[in-house]
Amino acid sequence: MIQTGKHILIFFSFLLSCNPMLSQRQKVKHQPYGDYKLYHFGITIGMNFQDVIITNSGIPTNGETWYATIPNYSPGFSVGMIADLFLNPYMNLRFTPQLLFGDKTFDFINPASGEHFQSTVRSNYLMMPLDLKFRSFRLNNYRPYILTGAYSILDLSLKKDDPVLLKPLDYGISIGLGSDFYLPFVKIAPEIRFCLGLSNIIEKNRSDLTNRELLKYTDAITRGVSRMIILTINFE
Repeated sequence: MIQTGKHILIFFSFLLSCNPMLSQRQKVKHQPYGDYKLYHFGITIGMNFQDVIITNSGIPTNGETWYATIPNYSPGFSVGMIADLFLNPYMNLRFTPQLLFGDKTFDFINPASGEHFQSTVRSNYLMMPLDLKFRSFRLNNYRPYILTGAYSILDLSLKKDDPVLLKPLDYGISIGLGSDFYLPFVKIAPEIRFCLGLSNIIEKNRSDLTNRELLKYTDAITRGVSRMIILTINFE
């Protein structure tokens, strides 16, 4: 989590440091009418941090009680496309399908014996967000914005017969913020997005498990809700 906080701090420091410099005086605007195109396209690249909010059952299985946590977050890679539709000078509709590569490590502990067990779940997500982009007034070649919307996710890399199995489909809501920077021939935007799932992604029907001893780790979790932080650079 400390690693995640560092990336977020660097991102916000970058945005805040640019604002005073750009507000000192009026400058020649790059692409002055670029925001008024009916539609345009772009690409996005960055990293993501995946997490699951876990609700433990606390119910013993074969005399053992296990509790699960995700102690650390590993950064993953993100890449996608941008399709943007102009609605009015301060609002756009955006569809930004992305591929998100990452993993989550579940750490199980049995307090009675002190035993630990870890299971790493790797996910290749196809994420399809639909957002409204609310833009502020443009100052020189700088224009902050916020995003809000909903998304659906399809996991393309489900691996069965693991202690923890996640459902292939998920959906949720997201909110983000960033800033457009206008260069002579391209517009770039650093962006941060917070995503919160709305469904239980823990698969409880484990008929796929050949080793029934692993079922105690599945039984340890009652519910799991996904959440993610996505840091990207957009090129439009």
